[in-house]
Parts: sequence; structure tokens; C-alpha cells
Amino acid sequence: MAPWFEQFVSAAAHGLDTSPTATPFQTRAGTPVDDSLTPHTTLEARTATEMVRIMLRENENTMPVNVTDGSAIIPSRTKWNYLTTYFAFNLFLTMFNKFVMTKCPFPFLLTALHAAFGTIGTHLLLSQGFFTLGHLGSSDQAVLQMYSVLYTANIAVSNLSLSLVTIPFHQVVRSTTPIFTVIIYRFFLAGAYTNATYLSLVPVVVGVGLATYGDYYATLTGFLITLLGAILAAMKTIATNRLQTAGLHLTAMELLYRMSPLALMQSITMALLNGELGSFYHYAMSLQRNPALKTLLALAINGAIAFGLNVVSFTTNKHVGALTMTVAANVKQTLTVVLAIAFWDLRVGVMNAFGIAMTLLGGFWYARVGMGAAGGQGRDVETA
Repeated sequence: MAPWFEQFVSAAAHGLDTSPTATPFQTRAGTPVDDSLTPHTTLEARTATEMVRIMLRENENTMPVNVTDGSAIIPSRTKWNYLTTYFAFNLFLTMFNKFVMTKCPFPFLLTALHAAFGTIGTHLLLSQGFFTLGHLGSSDQAVLQMYSVLYTANIAVSNLSLSLVTIPFHQVVRSTTPIFTVIIYRFFLAGAYTNATYLSLVPVVVGVGLATYGDYYATLTGFLITLLGAILAAMKTIATNRLQTAGLHLTAMELLYRMSPLALMQSITMALLNGELGSFYHYAMSLQRNPALKTLLALAINGAIAFGLNVVSFTTNKHVGALTMTVAANVKQTLTVVLAIAFWDLRVGVMNAFGIAMTLLGGFWYARVGMGAAGGQGRDVETA
């Protein structure tokens, strides 16, 4: 097993900091705990610590987001390892979901399946001692319940909006999630990004719009619900990060362990309310023996991949930050189009191709200014 992958698994199970030194920042409060840094401290940590001193002196109400969430001192190579693994799982599951949904078109039950595998998988790993559980009070349990509602609501609103607007329009509106992530951090969590980071988001957002350009149609209700979906997606990504860094300080495994059963129950409830359960019963009864076995095998493999993606997604979110995750989601949309061109002979126009190139270049630009791709320096540790 590669050393970086061993770090990845250890971080998911135990919440270990994979940078050479532990973070000098109290992530719950967003202020330095100890100014002293060991001689082996990384350049990222030195840069982040210096910027904290400057910002506390110049503006006590605003902090760089990747300092408060601890991602500023994670080495760039580590971040890229996480993102690469995330992209691999996410793209594969997206393609697999496309296959499964053509055979079994029940989105809420598919979500329930993913939550069920999350529940089973984490319980098995807990029983084998791969991770331990911390003590949570009643208020902490309430926070997790609200998070699970947000998790399910994000899926429900996205599915509802798809029935009211065209897919290209849905993708365009959802591509604005990074903007809402910045707004939430800037105005509700007193966080800041650099001007370069703000500018790098423009091609990432506009590029997706051009890459998915097509039949735009939406009612006013459909537009508002789709917009709500983008806001909920930003809120969910931020909440996932803060529950691991500045909230309950849960590991990825523990967060998945505690959230999955709640999401399972809520997804089944949504499937019951919108009639999916009844439709699935009739669908299952219509299957012959051999097709049914193949469908069950496909669903089992899909659920296992989804479990892996959830672990990877939560762990990556903790180490690279919420905004980077939303940018990665936009880049993934364009990569999905590229894969569709390669495997399903999808035809695209000049504008679509230009949008794909713009998004990918925007993602590269964001990586350089927001993740310190050049020289490993955490550049997004200054105020805008």
C-alpha cells in the first residue's frame, strides 16, 4: 500500500493530521494556541502563522478560511493525493449511477442504499477497532440530526428541481455553489479569501455554464428551487468541513457512522412520500430471476463504491476545505462531459468545448492560488 494512501486511511479512521507537525491553530475558536513552532514545521505552517499575526493585528473580525479550518498547513502534495482519490471515486460512481439509474430509476432509494452501506460499513469497521467513538451530548446529537436533514434535503431539492427545469439549466445554477460558499464564509462565518481566489472562481463557474450549454428552460418556481439547491449544497459542504474541524471535531468515519442511519431513515421516508417504494415494488415483481440477480449485484457494487466515496469525500473535505470541494465538483461536471464524449459518443459544439477548457484552466488557476500548487506555499492565507 502506498504511504500516502496509508495516511489517507489513518486520517479517515483516527482524524490524524497528515502534515509533518500538528496544527498550531485551535480550529474551534479560529485563533492560535501556541506561537512557537517546532524546527520541522512546514513552510505552509510558517506562512499561515505569520498571516494570522498580521490579520489579528489589522482586522480582529476576519480570518482566512483555510487558517480557521486548519487546511493552510496541510502540504500541497497531501491535498493533491486526497483530491485525486476523490476524483477517481466520484467519477467512477457518477458513471456507475448513470448505468444503475437507467435500470433502476429510483433516486431516493438509491440514496437510501448508499446510506445503508454507510451504516453497515462503519459498524463493521467499528467492531474491528478501525476507529473509536467520542462522547456526544444531547446538543451535539441535535447538531448531527440537523446535519442529516440538510444532507437529505440537499438531495431532495436537487431531485425536485430536475423535474421542473431542464438538465442544462440545472447544471448552470448548481455551478454557482462556489459563489454561495464564499458568501456564507464571508458574511456569516467571518472568513476571507484572496482576490486571486475570487477571480479564479469566475472561469470555474462560467465555464460549466458554457460546457453544459443547451436547452435552457425553467419556470420561476423551478429556478427558485434550483437556486435553493445550490445554496443547500454549499451549506452541506461547509457543515461537513466544520463538523470535522471547528465543530464537533469528528473523524470522517465517526461522522459517517453517526449520520448514515439518520440519512437512511429520511431517504426511505422521502421515497415513501413520493411513491418510489410502490413503484419499486412493481418494478421488482416484474423482473425475471437472472436480470434480478444482475441488478442486485450492480446495486451491491454501487453501494460499496458509494461507501468508499463518502469516506474519501469527508476526509478530503477536512484537508482541502469546503470551497475547494465545490470547485472540484464543478471540474468533475466538465470531466463527466469529457468521459461522455469518450464512452457514449456525446456530440458537443464549439461553445461546449470552450466551456470545458475554461473550467479546467480555471480549476488549475484556483489550485495554484488557493492550494499553493507552486512550491507548496499556502497562498490563500491572506485577506482579500
